[in-house]
Amino acid sequence: MAYQEPDFTIGVEEEYLLVDKDSLALAPAPDDFMARCVSELDGQASPEFLACQIEIGTKVCASTPDAREDLKRLRSCVARVASDYNLAPIAASCHPFSDWKDQTHTDRERYQVLKRDLAGVGYRMLISGMHVHVGIPAPNQRIDLVNQLTYFLPHLLAMSGSSPFWQGRDTGMNSYRLTVFDNLPRTGLPPQLASWGEYERSVETLIDTGVIEDSSKIWWDLRPSAKYPTIESRICDVSPSINGTLSLAALTQCLTRMLWRLARSNQRWRMYDNFLISENRWRAQRYGVSEGLIDFGAGQIIDFKTLLNEMIELVYEDADTLGALQDVENARDFIKHGTASDRQRDVYNASIKAGKPKDEALRDVVAWLTEAFHDGL
Repeated sequence: MAYQEPDFTIGVEEEYLLVDKDSLALAPAPDDFMARCVSELDGQASPEFLACQIEIGTKVCASTPDAREDLKRLRSCVARVASDYNLAPIAASCHPFSDWKDQTHTDRERYQVLKRDLAGVGYRMLISGMHVHVGIPAPNQRIDLVNQLTYFLPHLLAMSGSSPFWQGRDTGMNSYRLTVFDNLPRTGLPPQLASWGEYERSVETLIDTGVIEDSSKIWWDLRPSAKYPTIESRICDVSPSINGTLSLAALTQCLTRMLWRLARSNQRWRMYDNFLISENRWRAQRYGVSEGLIDFGAGQIIDFKTLLNEMIELVYEDADTLGALQDVENARDFIKHGTASDRQRDVYNASIKAGKPKDEALRDVVAWLTEAFHDGL
């Protein structure tokens, strides 16, 4: 079937945690703070499940340079308004030391329903993520690209990790967020589906039986969006700095176009069973970029620097066409400087080495996150 060339527009959603500037612990957002952000950002900000969170979303953007300008505006506004309430935003998927048991939930019907349905599993959802939308108008093409792009989800996760600490302890994970999120139903890698019709029938089964209200309650790592003609990557931790966000968004956009470009030549990316991809997902979740991923074609573990170089070469033509070359090239910083989880550990270890107690070292990590939020703004 011939499809019109997609425009590959992108949209980025980020969830931020709010901390008290003095204690650096999580703090609930006052109603007035949220109202001001929603008003000043023309609806591009909204409350999240927990009262200490805020979500922002860019407009539909043609390129990552366009998305950068919008994200700069969104992050700057949230930081400026938060400061009026002695708060600061951080873009990390878990807070280094605050306890989920001390947090309050946003009093909105949607979140009250979630709290009821998820029970104890939902109480500890003290996590934040980043979602990247790529515009693909044709429904069947969305399914075909989701099937193929799933292979690269562990690669994106490995670079994005920003949640090494949980309730004051180093978990040893690059993305502890995913460990928490995977307790929810309808999460994990998307199943391989034959068509849009098969996807719709599966969703309608859950809707007709009253299990979910709509497809927004399907929380796969990659899914057809419930609201837009896009595919939506949900695998990534949120990035402390805007450069990390844009690199991951650019790679997501360019990988999608690369797979579409293969289809134009009657080719496609080989699909592997989710059992195998899940092993790479675990390696990314656990090790980030430090231990490599399995190359199933080569039948061996390949170091991540090599994998990233290969990926950048694969999408070079697409990045050039989409104006995303610089943001794609910036992904090499995840190798040069480590992931956000690595950098948080560096801050913590340096503080411990300097003789600071554990609690103070953890506050130093949060202080670093508040500063990193402003990088590139």
